[in-house]
Order: sequence, then C-alpha cells, then structure tokens
Amino acid sequence: MAVRVMIIDDHNLVRAALSRFLNESAETEVVAEAANGEELLQKLRTIQADLLLLDMTMPGLSGAELITRIKSLYPALPILVLSMHNETQVVLSALKAGASGYICKDCSPKVLLDAIQKTMTAGKYLNPEMAEKLAYLSTDTQADPEDIQLILSDREMEIFCLIFEGKNISEIGQQLFISDKTVSTHKARLLKKLGLKNTVELVRYSMQHKLFG
Repeated sequence: MAVRVMIIDDHNLVRAALSRFLNESAETEVVAEAANGEELLQKLRTIQADLLLLDMTMPGLSGAELITRIKSLYPALPILVLSMHNETQVVLSALKAGASGYICKDCSPKVLLDAIQKTMTAGKYLNPEMAEKLAYLSTDTQADPEDIQLILSDREMEIFCLIFEGKNISEIGQQLFISDKTVSTHKARLLKKLGLKNTVELVRYSMQHKLFG
C-alpha cells in the first residue's frame, strides 16, 4: 500500500516537482500540499496522511516550533524534514522537536524514497554522513540517551546490545557473521559517539539509562 504523503513547502515549483515525482512512484501517493504551517494544520483536520514531508524554513509558523506543534496534536504522525539546510544545529533542533528524519534537498530521488520508506518502517531516518556530524558535536561528553537511536547505526546498536548482554568480540562476530576486526571497529565507533571510554562505562551507561530493559 502506498504511503500517503502531505508536502509542506512555500515554493510552488518545489511542491509541484515533489508531487509529480512521488505520484509517479508506486510506493507513495501525495494526498495534499500546503504552503505554510497554518495551512498544514488546517488540512490535517480533514485529510489523513501517513507522513509529512516538511520544509524547515517557511513564512510564519515553521521550523522546530511547527514540528513541536504538530507532534503535540498528532504524536504518532511521522515527520520527514526536507530542507536546504544541513547545519548540524538545525538538524538537531528538528530532531529534538520530534522530527522522525532529516534529508537535504540536494539528495537523489532514490534517497528521498528510501528515507520515506525507512521512516515508515523503522520510525527514523538519518543519512550516515549527517549521523556522523551529530555524533561528533561533542565527543568530550556522554551522549543524551534520547539521541542514541539517531547517532548510532543499526549495526552499532546491535553490537551495543550484545555487549550489554555480556558477549565478547568473538561471540558477537560469530552471531552476526562478521569478523572480529569489524566488531572491534564498530565498538570503537559507538564508544566514541557516546563519549565513553571502555566496555565497563558502556555497560554502566546502559544500566543507568535503562536502555535494554
């Protein structure tokens, strides 16, 4: 079943191009368009969408303020930001406000479709380059637990969980069918991203924040 998308952007040509592209795909269907935040909120009262494709900068209510407003009214509605801005602080403000994902307008059409599908299935989307930028904003402090799903890759989260369960490098490699060297590389990256030094700190961090039940 096609994902019902609502496009919110203040540029007519952008909305038209996105609408044409998404309607040509069997994976997506554009159910409405809006030129600003106020129009969006009005249309959401009568039109049901599976996902919002939202520009970050528009006249009137926009950006993190608009995202916060949408999530307060429709907490289960995924928001995928499509913006010309790729500054880490802008991306982080959108994600903290409640956006499910963030991509830039210079992305390829395939990336856009992938982002929509992954947002719908996994509940989040952030391309690897942007995730790396966010992860290294401050390597001297421990990451906020709320940001972990955003800054760690799926594989890193998998290894994080297995380390917490007490498995060593070799056991993790055997379970995931990857080499010990690859496991060690992922472990080093996730430690750095989380601002932690070793396995002991990793387990303590997991327990403090009750990450795995």
